[in-house]
Amino acid sequence: METVVWSRPADQRAGTPLLVMMHGYGTDESRMVRLFEYLPPEFTCAALRAPMPIGEHYGWFLLDYFLANDFADVVSVAAKVHAWVDSVREQHTSVSLLGYSQGMAMASTLLRLYPQDYAATVGLSGFVLDNDLLALTDSFDSRPPFFWGRDKADLVINPDATTFTAGWLEEHTLLTARTYPGMGHAMSKTEMADVGAFLRHYVLRGARTGT
Repeated sequence: METVVWSRPADQRAGTPLLVMMHGYGTDESRMVRLFEYLPPEFTCAALRAPMPIGEHYGWFLLDYFLANDFADVVSVAAKVHAWVDSVREQHTSVSLLGYSQGMAMASTLLRLYPQDYAATVGLSGFVLDNDLLALTDSFDSRPPFFWGRDKADLVINPDATTFTAGWLEEHTLLTARTYPGMGHAMSKTEMADVGAFLRHYVLRGARTGT
């Protein structure tokens, strides 16, 4: 990854759990950086910039309203993110994922391709990719913890994508699902408080108990 913004300096990252944060389509890492102050301070947060220029901003892969995607593009960018994670993984006690909008598609795709490598996943106002080839990789020894936060009235994520996402998450993950009326296609302080509680329970508590 060419551009990464960290929540703490390099000499303070060793021995901390890492939270890799991925922004939505047509924005950049600054959207994630604004969340740092609301997340548990025990974590090191890394906000990544997507590699594909979208106007003056960035995206992870090309997308239209119907969320159509090219499987090769998705797998290619997921492999790049995973390789970057592997380059820093040894410094950290665990790695978790957080994605907003298209970033949720990225986070869930990384989980599907590399299920043993991520402790917990957070998806905000986003979706899971409905892709037949990607579905062939869906195999979990145990259900991974997944937080899904959204507003039911979010008009950006189309109904078919939301229906698929709900079904996939219910079938494959240990799901914590929360809705936030009036939030729209965004994130809120209340939601981030719930995300913090989720990460403390499944990552920090799990690390203390050895589970």
